[in-house]
Amino acid sequence: MLKKNVDGSFGFMTRSVHGGNEVDAETGAIRRPITMANSYELPYDPSDMNWSSADGQIYTRNGGANQRYLQEKLALLHNVPDCVVLASGVAALSGVFFAFLKSDSHIVMSDSTYIAAYRLINELFPDKFNVEKTLVDSSDIKTVKAAIRPNTRLIHIETPSNPTIKISDIRAIADIAHAHGALLSVDNTFASPYNQRPCELGADLTVESLTKYINGHGDAMGGAVLGAKELIDQIRSQAMVNLGGAISPFNAWLIMRGAVTLPLRMRQHNESAQKIAFFLQTLPQVRFVAYPSLSAHKNQKIAATQMHGGFGGVLSFGLNADHDGHNRFVSKLRVITSAVSLGHDESLIVFLGENDERQYLYEKEFHGGFFRLSVGLEDTQDLIDDIRQAMQD
Repeated sequence: MLKKNVDGSFGFMTRSVHGGNEVDAETGAIRRPITMANSYELPYDPSDMNWSSADGQIYTRNGGANQRYLQEKLALLHNVPDCVVLASGVAALSGVFFAFLKSDSHIVMSDSTYIAAYRLINELFPDKFNVEKTLVDSSDIKTVKAAIRPNTRLIHIETPSNPTIKISDIRAIADIAHAHGALLSVDNTFASPYNQRPCELGADLTVESLTKYINGHGDAMGGAVLGAKELIDQIRSQAMVNLGGAISPFNAWLIMRGAVTLPLRMRQHNESAQKIAFFLQTLPQVRFVAYPSLSAHKNQKIAATQMHGGFGGVLSFGLNADHDGHNRFVSKLRVITSAVSLGHDESLIVFLGENDERQYLYEKEFHGGFFRLSVGLEDTQDLIDDIRQAMQD
C-alpha cells in the first residue's frame, strides 16, 4: 500500500498537501475519510485500561482519528515534534493557561491580544485561581524583561497582535523566558505557519486558531497547540480529556481539507494586504494604517527578520472621522463584509469603537475608533476600488 512518508525535509507546499494523509486501508481511497464514531473497539481485556488516556483510540473525547490526522499535518507544517488539536482557538489558549499556571504563579502577557486571552488572564484566572498577571507592551523588550518576577511561569505573546498589529521579537523574548525558568507561548494566528513558525525561533509553544487561516473557508472551528511532546501531553491530558475540549471529527476533517491550500491562499492574502496598506496610506481620509511591512511600523525590521513568507492578511486603520463616520464608511462597502473573524476567503471588516474596554492598553492613534480589516481572496483591485468608493461622501 502506498504511504505518504512526508517529513520536515519536504517543502511547505508538499507538507500541506500530503501531511497527515494516507491511502485508506479499507477502501483504497486516497483521501482519509471522516470517522464520525465517538467510541472505538476495546481490546479483549479492557479492565486495566486507563480511561483518561489519550494514547490509542478509546473515545473521541480522548482523541479521534480525524483529529490525529490533522495533528500530524500541523506538526509537519510547524516542524515540531507534537501537536494537540482542540475545539477552538480559545480552547487552545485555555489549555495552555490551565496546564502551566497554578495558584500564586505569575504570567506576563502582551497587552494587545485576542479578547478571550485578555478575559482569561485579566479576569478569570486571577479571580478563580489567584494567578498573578502583568500585561505589557511586548514589542518593547525592556518592558518584558522588567515584568519578570521570581514566580513567573509563562510569557504569552501575540505577534502580529490582535487588533493593533504589534510585532514582538520572538527569539529575544524566548531568551528572556528561558533565562528565568519560564515558558514562552506565542499566538501565531495572524501569521499562520506559512509566514512564521515560532518554535523555530525559540518559543516553547505555538498556538493557532485553526478557525482562521489554516481552515480558511469560514466554515469550521478549531484550535491547536504545538511544541515538544512533554509539554503537549500535559495539555492533551488536562484540557482535552479532563476539560472536554475535543474537536469534532467533522470540524477536524474540514480543517484538514482547508489546510491543503494554505500556502496558495497565504500568498494572495499577503500580497493583497500589503497593496491595500500602501493604498490606504495615500488617502487623506485615513488617520493611520498599522501593517508590519510599512516603514512607519516601529518593529518593521523585526517583522522582516522573523516573518519569512509575508506579513499576513490583517491590517488596522482609522479614519479622520467621528463614530458615525466610521460606520457610514462600512455601510457603503459592497465587496468587503462587516463581520468578525479573519482569515476567510472573503474580506471581513470590524469597527472597534471608542468604548473598547482595552483602549487604555492601546497606543494613542487607536483611541478614536478604528477598523480591523482581514483581506480575503478577492481581486485586489476590486477591494481597493470598494474602499475608494466607500470613502466618497
